[in-house]
Amino acid sequence: MSDNEIKWEIPVENVPLPTHGKIYSPESFFYDKSTIDIKAMTAREEDILSSQAYIKKGTVLNELIKSCVMNKDADPDDLIIGDRTALTMAIRITGYGSNYDVNVTCRHCTATNEKRVDLSELSIKPLDISPVKEGENLFEYILPVSKKKILFKFLTGKDENERSQTIASMQNLYGENYLGNITKSIESHIVSIDGITKNSSIKKFIDNMPAFDSKSLRNFIKKSEPGIDTALKHICPSCSLESEVDLPITTNFFWPTLE
Repeated sequence: MSDNEIKWEIPVENVPLPTHGKIYSPESFFYDKSTIDIKAMTAREEDILSSQAYIKKGTVLNELIKSCVMNKDADPDDLIIGDRTALTMAIRITGYGSNYDVNVTCRHCTATNEKRVDLSELSIKPLDISPVKEGENLFEYILPVSKKKILFKFLTGKDENERSQTIASMQNLYGENYLGNITKSIESHIVSIDGITKNSSIKKFIDNMPAFDSKSLRNFIKKSEPGIDTALKHICPSCSLESEVDLPITTNFFWPTLE
């Protein structure tokens, strides 16, 4: 190494995966991995975050994770949203620290107040249900009313983008007359119903499934999904009442105002 070269060793962090890699196929880098090594965020990653090309394609977070995960065989498209969130949180902390200032709206009086959140104190929500088979993102649930056996998956970032694009297209087409947000959300998770995998058959059943089944399935998926627990306890300075709010992720998350 030349004496004129500036020496700096980028720190490396070990980040727990909420799924412990149990739902990834053996071909995936993430299979059976409880933790992942990432390098600290640098100015190069800031270039990625500000790339208009990545922003337009909706691939910013994938490119950020790909840049920071130490093993270059890792494909961020494999990650379910909960694991991706865990890695994204850790990367943000390595770059800008754990303090995150957000505006929180009280659910009681609607007052908006600034709140400082310590991201390092957010707890990991581990996978606590077993997949149908280890190495598969596939889980079983029996609907309480119709008694149908549902096999569902947790969404990856790619799945989420496809769902969002579909909903956006339908909203552009039908405007305020589009009513498919809930059914499209359920449809994106379901792999089979009583062994039937045909998309048109699944969609038809979802459109006509009992409301109690719909609500029960959505609650079960939300409750069971591994990731980072982003529920915050907030005591409103205006009305003094406590409420639970979900951590808002804004542009300030990756572009904070540093003190």
